[in-house]
Amino acid sequence: MDIHFILPTISTSFIILSAILMGVGVYHIKKGNVQTHEKVMTIAAWSALAFFVIYVSKTIFLGNTQFGGPASLEPYYVTFLISHICLATIGGILGGIQVFTGKKNKLKTHRKMGMTAATIWFFTAITGVMVYVILYILYPGGETTGLWDAIFH
Repeated sequence: MDIHFILPTISTSFIILSAILMGVGVYHIKKGNVQTHEKVMTIAAWSALAFFVIYVSKTIFLGNTQFGGPASLEPYYVTFLISHICLATIGGILGGIQVFTGKKNKLKTHRKMGMTAATIWFFTAITGVMVYVILYILYPGGETTGLWDAIFH
């Protein structure tokens, strides 16, 4: 198998795992299981970090995959990709804040932002899987290139 396919598959698996674990963590906090919530959410955060490290490593060392579908769909894909990147950036920042406020026992802030951060991260995971499916399953991946070229080809 090609490393240009394996790394995105592994990183996407980590983002799916983080979203599932986050859902489990939200379930446990709603049931009052604080210790289980904390453990599960910690693993979810590590899973998201593993995704990020693999994604950034692929981007730095191999580049990004350009859209390989029909040219008529490319503007829609680019719009979708940019919205996913914005969502992922916001989700990552909110996730970092949630980890910090949870670990530092700043529970008022943690509770206030929790469902917003979780919702954004779920949408980030879903749209991330959709990007993966578009780039590697539905259409043959285009050329691997730098980030800006992959977005604005």
